Amino acid sequence: MDVTAIIIATVVVGVIGLIVGIGLGLFGEKFKVEVDEKEMAVREELPGNNCGGCGYAGCDALAKAIAAGEAPVNACPVGGAPVGERIAAIMGVEAQEGEKRVAFVKCSGSCDKAKVKYQYAGIDDCSKASVVPGSGPKACSAGCMGFGSCVKACAFDAIHVVDGVAVVDEEKCVACGKCAAVCPNHLIEIVPYNSKHRVRCNSHEKGKAVKEVCSAGCIGCTLCTKQCESDAVHMENNLAVIDYEKCTNCGKCAAKCPVKVIS
Repeated sequence: MDVTAIIIATVVVGVIGLIVGIGLGLFGEKFKVEVDEKEMAVREELPGNNCGGCGYAGCDALAKAIAAGEAPVNACPVGGAPVGERIAAIMGVEAQEGEKRVAFVKCSGSCDKAKVKYQYAGIDDCSKASVVPGSGPKACSAGCMGFGSCVKACAFDAIHVVDGVAVVDEEKCVACGKCAAVCPNHLIEIVPYNSKHRVRCNSHEKGKAVKEVCSAGCIGCTLCTKQCESDAVHMENNLAVIDYEKCTNCGKCAAKCPVKVIS
């Protein structure tokens, strides 16, 4: 065995390994991705639901936006005030408590109030039922179908179908908006938690047409608009709409509504 050849081979391999190692180190330093420590700390505080309720693609995107000062520290609807306070401490700012918001279903057409055109025997999914003739079995094509697509979309068990209409548990709701996104009739909107008066109807038909299909729909009588002293209630295409920023929760509109659709 040639000892000299072995030594030379060992030295060559060692030198090559050293050169490769130095090269990898230099390349790693040159092309390394800078990590924002604040972003990582913020991400650790976020719950990880990736619900999109904050308006960003997920918790990673929100953490990056908060660290960059592009989103408020209390932007996470799931974490609420406690998470907002911890993130505020990380960012070195004062936490500002935002008003709690919740999902609201604009329909009161329960089984005893909404008429049915035919018996539906298809898949229990609102999106699929919306493409059948008449947009589902209920006579009111603008109302809640009651098949629970919103229930399946909610990760917080905050919405359930009760007597043919989706109902929100406002204590569990985090206003992520996923239920609103899947509703084919666009019945669900995000409203202030403290708003005491809301119009539970989504139909833009005229009064007579509404009464023919549902006994609890807005008939566009305008009595509510005449009672409001804060200019918070208006008629939009035959439907009463409340401006929550102007509403003082006086209750005069609800008291005057003949069909009690303002609850």
